[in-house]
Amino acid sequence: MQQGGGSETEVTWEDQQNINKFGRLNNRFHELEDEIKFAKESNENLEDASNELILTDEEVVRFQIGEVFAHVPKEEVESRIEEMKEATSKNLEKLEEEKESILAQMAELKQILYGKFKDSINLEED
Repeated sequence: MQQGGGSETEVTWEDQQNINKFGRLNNRFHELEDEIKFAKESNENLEDASNELILTDEEVVRFQIGEVFAHVPKEEVESRIEEMKEATSKNLEKLEEEKESILAQMAELKQILYGKFKDSINLEED
């Protein structure tokens, strides 16, 4: 079937599944970018807090637990901040790995879909 100089390629059930999978991966990719941005900001904030803690002369400092501030010994706060930084770094690493995996899957699907549909499909971000 010819239409306006272009050709129509039949979309099979498998093609539709690949297109849907690409869409889901693309959505997850954008969610991951936001989560990675938040994790990086959290890591920077924890690093800033750690640096400020080094500069303080007080033995007891205010530490936020949930929505309240508690007076906690400086050494305990230092260890808690270090634990929080480690946890955030591990989470960030896990998110980066998932992002790389998703990009690889998306590239594979792009190759398959562009191979069949050529210019009839657009999988690029605007």
